[in-house]
Amino acid sequence: MPLNLLLALGLSTAAEMNFNRIASFPVMANSAMTEEETSAEIIAVTADGKTLVYTDSPLGVIGMVDITNAASPAPLGTMAMGGEPTSVAMAGATAFVGVNTSESHTAPSGLLKAVDVASKTELAACDLGGQPDAVATNGDFIAVAIENERDEDRGDGRTGQMPAGFLALVDIVNGRLDCGSLTTIDLTGLAAVSPEDPEPEFVDINGLGEVVVSLQENNHMVVVSAEGRILHHFSAGDVDLAGIDATDAGGALIFNENQPGRLREPDAVRWIDNHHFATANEGDMDGGSRGWTIFHKTGRVVYESGPSFEHAIVRIGHYPDKRSDSKGVEPESIETATFGATPMLFVGSERGSIVGVYDVTDLDKPVLRQLLPSGIGPEGFVAIPERNLLISANEVDGREDGAAPAHIMIYRLGKAPARYPMLTSAGVDPLLGWGAISGMAAGEGSMIHAVSDGFYGDQPSIFTIDTSTTPARVTDAIRITRQGRPAQHLDLEGITLDGDGGFWIASEGNTEKRIPHALYRVNAKGHITTEIPLPPELLAVEQRFGMEGVTKVGTTLWMAIQREWRDDPANHAKLVAYNLTTGQWGAIHYPKEAPARGWVGLSEITAHGDHVYLIERDNQIAAHAAVKLLTRVPLRQMRPAPLGSKPAVVSKEVVRDLLGDLARTRGYIQDKVEGLAIFPDGTAWLSTDNDGVDDHSGETLFWTIGRL
Repeated sequence: MPLNLLLALGLSTAAEMNFNRIASFPVMANSAMTEEETSAEIIAVTADGKTLVYTDSPLGVIGMVDITNAASPAPLGTMAMGGEPTSVAMAGATAFVGVNTSESHTAPSGLLKAVDVASKTELAACDLGGQPDAVATNGDFIAVAIENERDEDRGDGRTGQMPAGFLALVDIVNGRLDCGSLTTIDLTGLAAVSPEDPEPEFVDINGLGEVVVSLQENNHMVVVSAEGRILHHFSAGDVDLAGIDATDAGGALIFNENQPGRLREPDAVRWIDNHHFATANEGDMDGGSRGWTIFHKTGRVVYESGPSFEHAIVRIGHYPDKRSDSKGVEPESIETATFGATPMLFVGSERGSIVGVYDVTDLDKPVLRQLLPSGIGPEGFVAIPERNLLISANEVDGREDGAAPAHIMIYRLGKAPARYPMLTSAGVDPLLGWGAISGMAAGEGSMIHAVSDGFYGDQPSIFTIDTSTTPARVTDAIRITRQGRPAQHLDLEGITLDGDGGFWIASEGNTEKRIPHALYRVNAKGHITTEIPLPPELLAVEQRFGMEGVTKVGTTLWMAIQREWRDDPANHAKLVAYNLTTGQWGAIHYPKEAPARGWVGLSEITAHGDHVYLIERDNQIAAHAAVKLLTRVPLRQMRPAPLGSKPAVVSKEVVRDLLGDLARTRGYIQDKVEGLAIFPDGTAWLSTDNDGVDDHSGETLFWTIGRL
């Protein structure tokens, strides 16, 4: 297969060099597994490449991680900063930390602290005269963006709130801060947007000692000499976006909208060489062009990604649909480094939780080589090319929302195939978005059919997946309709073939969202032809968590109820039967594992051979995940009792503990294993639900465990 097609499909060959994640470090491990909110935001590394230092603003500390063995990072603890650490840069074994000590937006203050990393000792502290954001150093001096950020609750959150921000430069003399050398550079009067109130966001220093500064809210870039003289300044400009989803309309992936003249409003900026730098165009007030840009330092645009970066993220299922009416995937962070002889650029999508890896050998035509899975909300990166390592710091601690804690991810470049993505719609035209995969069923040949759950409420779909390629490919989406319109108010959790070219699908009910517990027969074009609600006997005892899978055995449909309903004994869930010939309902009881934390439930049911296979899982994630099982029940025991009578309890056999499979990408354990498809030869495929990239890293694991 030609290399350009391999790249288009997100594939790689064994002979290629690829980044793969080798470790995932939970930030809370640096604070005795604290239940308090933690974060990893900006990250740096000591000169020997063995110790990471990151800022954790919720805890008011910097944290250290030993990566002597990069595949097994070890906690080195934290150090209190006496304020909010906003950024960190390294020179040798000394960390230079910007610390926000502001009492209010109108009285901003902050410090630049020097810390000996090994001893966790503060060496010096300089009063910056304002609220610091980003910090950068070249070993000779330090540049600090003094943002003096606005109060977003005042003046409609607009710029024009004093005091203005500025750039601060501080010399390093014999490895130590020289606070007496502090120089401030006035940046007012430069931008067309709120020239009186510049808000410097990010800084970086090139080999000539020139400092590039992004004024995000002002949509402006400034280049300053090491002596503090403004060399160049220019508007960051705008981008005409086409083929994007710009509307959050209840959950639908529709990429047919345009946004002309979208201001870039860049956040992070990094020098590529002494004459060019790249920006991540996150946006803030009025902008956000969903991509990234290479500028010549005089202001000429050398390359503009436009929506191409976002489109690549769409294809691997990481598009955050709830951010459609805002700034889409929000590229926020950026890093550059040369690995071997190849200059590379890394772009972090804050909302898509993805790291884009670009080869920028040709600055006019960067090549997207990989998309790496990150934790939730990548905020900072550091590259260690001497060790073939890339590190991402992910700021979101999602435990309060049932998601994962903040993590640091470690990737290594090596001669091996890329392990991620496992599923992509690359090569499909027009652009095909997907996500929130739930139930699955094996189709003809190598094809699997999968349903999306209720996250995409306005666009219920059956995705067709070709498992014959690596990664597997989403090749089509059948939109489910009722009387010619999208069949809203469905939460599709199960699918099985009806034997006549169509499907039976199971919808999990939710009274608050007006979603009924029901079965639907759908033809090959997606039209609902039959609707079967659950009978009154079941609805009288129903709970929020309903059908999580459907399979067909002869003329009987079997559905797995996720958790106990009101008439079920503890740690038992119903397997409900519906006879398509007689219209009779029945049930048996399935014995679940007792949860150590949270709850344990069923996520899927699939018949194959002499057994019915089920996925049994807890709702725990990362370090707390304990129950992720593939089990089976003999078909001979699947004899439903009439509703109203006492169901028999079936015996289950554990076929496979899935915890090892869920750790295969070296990330944290995902909670929602929800899809299982088994081909006639016994080859089984499984998948996870990525919750539509809402309070989720967006990762979808899609893999085979071979023949059962």
